[in-house]
Amino acid sequence: MQSTEEVPMRAMILSGAGRYADPWHPYPDTSARLAALVAEAGYDVEVREDVDAALATLGDDLTLLVVNAGDPDGPDAEGVAPAADAASPAVDETALETAIDRGLGILAMHSAASSLRDYAAYHRAVGGRWEDDVSWHPPFGETHVHLVGNHAIREGLADFTVEDERYTALRLHDVIEPIAEHDEGGFRHPLAWAREFGRSRLVYDALGHDTRSYDSAEHRALIARALDWLSHVPAPTAGTGGVSVA
Repeated sequence: MQSTEEVPMRAMILSGAGRYADPWHPYPDTSARLAALVAEAGYDVEVREDVDAALATLGDDLTLLVVNAGDPDGPDAEGVAPAADAASPAVDETALETAIDRGLGILAMHSAASSLRDYAAYHRAVGGRWEDDVSWHPPFGETHVHLVGNHAIREGLADFTVEDERYTALRLHDVIEPIAEHDEGGFRHPLAWAREFGRSRLVYDALGHDTRSYDSAEHRALIARALDWLSHVPAPTAGTGGVSVA
């Protein structure tokens, strides 16, 4: 008799190492916390630190890609900046483009706003970026998270406070649907957003600087809601609602 047991969804976490590491973020620790949350959501989870090699070999059965990695053009884990004339290594985008075309869930965490700079497909997917000399954050500390909008992810969630960084003045380059914001300088800045593009879905969550962020039950609940929404791929045709670049 053929087994009726469901095959688990497969997830890959790209964890900052090598050129995707930096002096500020404890990627092994935060990736472990993310792996536990992704497993709780029903995925088989693989954590990869060889980011470029992993992206070149995404399998056809991959359902979820989690990006928890840093800026390849910034200083490494020892604080050493790349040489001014250093060329970016050649990357193979074919597997990522194919996965996005067929339908992929992408969860981009915190410094993922400045990561994967050599991947045009990721740039198109994420919808907004950390831009040097424009984007910034106040000192690490108490962050008041305001839930906004009517996206399915925020249903049942209330505003909360978490120990984290508040990324400010991220530059949007495409339409987003805001889920959470924070106040700074008399303005609201996006902290989390969702996007549908083609058959794929993305959630960007600017929280997650270190494990203190994942100690928050409310933040874990937000991630759990995001993982559930991202699991429904291939997605229906994307709508036109949301906030676009000014």
